[in-house]
This record gives sequence, structure tokens and C-alpha cells, in this order.
Amino acid sequence: MKPVTTVIVLMLPFSLLAGVGGGYLSILTYQPSKEALIREFYDTENAVHVSPHSIRKKIAEGAQDFILVDLRSQEEYEKEHIVGAVSIPAYKDRDTSDYGAVDRIVAAFREFPKDKNIIVYCYSMPCMTGRKIGQMLTEHGIYVQHLGIGWNEWRHFWTLWNHEHEWSRTNVEEYVASGKEPGSFKGTPSTTPCTEGQFGC
Repeated sequence: MKPVTTVIVLMLPFSLLAGVGGGYLSILTYQPSKEALIREFYDTENAVHVSPHSIRKKIAEGAQDFILVDLRSQEEYEKEHIVGAVSIPAYKDRDTSDYGAVDRIVAAFREFPKDKNIIVYCYSMPCMTGRKIGQMLTEHGIYVQHLGIGWNEWRHFWTLWNHEHEWSRTNVEEYVASGKEPGSFKGTPSTTPCTEGQFGC
């Protein structure tokens, strides 16, 4: 082998290693701009969170393009739940989580039609149950959204998230059901300032 060829052959692995190492180092040291981080935050927020206003409107209109899932215990669901919501408990009872029931939970979510948005809710806005179940589901190729509030805000703090002029025109009792079945809305559809699409509230 000629000396030049030998040098090239010997240098090839080192060049390859240097290129891979340099690329890896650039990934480790990459610092996204503030603007990129803000953009990513809002992309994520809008992809994951669903406005309770839009769901309230869809419930009143009888929309069929989503499935609302209550993650609280079966006991709590049967006592009261958001009208139209189905129960897939992530809790054995009100005090005991059941996050280990992966097969049961994943199997229940797999039964939903693929052409509907699946939206979960748990106890409250800061509740981690929805986040933990959401993460569990992604590991099985199932992607869900989160209602922007939890059961406590929906049931007990109606005026917290509804617009002030809507307080007298909407009645929380019409948006709550009891029993083992999801129930159906029996109230009068109300108007909402929220629009459909990217900038709906």
C-alpha cells in the first residue's frame, strides 16, 4: 500500500470519530434562544391544554368530536362528574392512586375511536394525575389532551374560569351529572365569546 493511501485509511476512523464527537458536543452545548423557548412553550401549551369554555360550548351543542375522560375514582365519578364524561379511574378510591394498573388503563383508552380528541381531567388544575396518565399513555402510542381545569374548578369555582357576564347566563348544575353513565346535557345552550380554531379561548 502506498504511504499516502495508508495515511488516508488511518485518518478515516479518526475523522469519523471527530465528526461524531463534534456533533454530539454541539448538541450538548446548544442553547436555544429565548424566543425559541417561548415559541416551544406556547406550541406545547396549545397542543396539550383544552379550554374549558370550548368544552362547555361543545357540551351544550352536543358536539361529537371529542371524548372527555374523568380520571378520578369510580366512587367520585358516580357521585358527580362533568356531564358527558366517561370514567377511566386512575384511583382505586378517593385516597389511593392506581397508577400501576397500566394494562387496564391503556386498554380502556385504546377502545376509543381514533377520529376523536381525547381530553382528560382529574381533581384540580395542579393535580398531577392527568400528567402521569398522559405520560403513561404516550409510552403506548396514545396521545391525550388535558382540560385546562380540573373537577374542583368546574364544579365549585364556576365563576373562576367563566367570563363575568356569563355567570348569570350559565348554570353549573346543567353541566354536571351523577351515576355510572356519562349523562347528557339538558340545559339551554349559552353563548360564549370563545371562537373555534387556533385562537379560541
